[in-house]
Order: sequence, then C-alpha cells, then structure tokens
Amino acid sequence: DTFQSLITFSHNHLTSLFETTYSSLMSSISPHIVCLFTDLSRFLQGTGNVSVEAAVHCFFDSLFPLVHTRIVNPGLAGSIGEDSSDANQLGDCLRMTRQDVNPFGPHPKAMADALASALRAGRVLSLALGVGLEVMNITDTAELSKECSRALVRMHYCSHCRGLTLIRACSGYCLNVMRGCLASLSELHNPWRQYVNVLQDLTHIITGAHNLELALLGIRGQVEEAILYAQLHGPRLTATVGVSIIVSVYFYLADPKLSNSNVHKAILWSF
Repeated sequence: DTFQSLITFSHNHLTSLFETTYSSLMSSISPHIVCLFTDLSRFLQGTGNVSVEAAVHCFFDSLFPLVHTRIVNPGLAGSIGEDSSDANQLGDCLRMTRQDVNPFGPHPKAMADALASALRAGRVLSLALGVGLEVMNITDTAELSKECSRALVRMHYCSHCRGLTLIRACSGYCLNVMRGCLASLSELHNPWRQYVNVLQDLTHIITGAHNLELALLGIRGQVEEAILYAQLHGPRLTATVGVSIIVSVYFYLADPKLSNSNVHKAILWSF
C-alpha cells in the first residue's frame, strides 16, 4: 500500500546517500539501515512491540563508531584493524557512549520525534482502514431472504435508483426496498458516519503538522546533517570520546595483559 511504498522509497533514498557520499561506510551500515526500516514498517503495521524512538537511536548508536573511526578520524580504524577484536571492543564502547557524547547534535532526536509523531498517526489510520474493510466485508456478505434478493435485483434495473433522475422513477420503490431489506444494516449509519469523520481527521493529521511522507523522506537529510555535524565538531568530539572511553573501559585496560593492546594505543592516539 501507500505507506509501505513510502517506507521502501525512504529506505532506498537513505541507502543511496551512503552509496554515493559515504561509500566507505556502506557495507557496515547496510544491515543497520535494514533493521531501522524493518522496525518502522512493523510499527506502522501494528505488528510486534516496536518503539520508533528506540529504533532511531539504535541506528545512530551503530552509525557513530563508523563515522568516528572512518570519517572524523580516518586513520583510527587502520591503526587497530577494522575486523580485529580490539576494533569490536572500541566499537562497543562508542555505541554505549553515543548518547552521552552527542556526536550528531540535535538531529537524532529531531528525526525520532518527527517519525514517532507521523508514524503513530499513520499507524492508527492504517489500523482504522483495516477495521473498515472488515465491516464492509461483513455487510457485503449479509444474508438476505429470497424476496429481498429479487427486490434488490429489480431495484438495480430501476433507472431512478441508478441516479438517472430525468427518467420517470419507480414510485417509492427504492426507498421501500431499502427499508424492508436493509433495515438491520441501517443501524450502522450513525457509527459509520462517525468512523468516516475520524478517518478524515486522521488524514488531515498525516498530511499536516505530522506529515508522514515528509517525515519518511526527511530521514536521508537528517542522517546527512548528523554526519556533517560530527565532521564539523571533529576536534571536540575526538577529545570527548577519548575521555568517555577511558572511563568506560577502565577495568578493561587495567588488565596488565591488555595494557599494550591496540585499543589502548588508539585511545591514547585519540587525544
């Protein structure tokens, strides 16, 4: 449907950013992009216990080690070996400290807030449409007596019942058939009108202040701005990360067997 098409387009839109601008990150960030949009899709469909805010922050937690070691400090990844256990240790430390270090400025929170508001409205609308479809399917298969079935067939061929008002009407026939055969279904009229009004309100919400399309298409821009923010504040970020990691892995580095490890050297280098 439309919502899932937007999810897919936004997924491809973000992927193209890394393919064209940050190709050195592409192979490593790709699984996290998939994870992000899988969670957003599940939330929109109402399946599983998914938090939009948690999904967004998890993505930025995974992005931070890549940006820090390959863009802000491009020599750092090579100094410890990208696929080594030391690199994994450093990556874990960076992920755990991302929200404290705040390397991406206001962009992760802005993206999380915009998506959460828009996707909640979209989720409610999607679920409401599903309920409406079920109601229509039930009423469409409502059992009618043979007399009513015949009357409805005759009504179908009455020109006036089909909206051809310039042709002489079958006097009162349409109304009588509707009253006689569909009286039980007429009780749905008021609840159905209320339901339609709710759908209209939800539609206004997701096309207004909480625009779902703009929120999803804005993911690429928010991620790009976040990376640029980290680059712009590189020196401060490097110093902050160095202090944060020293505290986080104090006991790890206290082990004499690891005192000369590449992680230790990389952290000292980061100052």
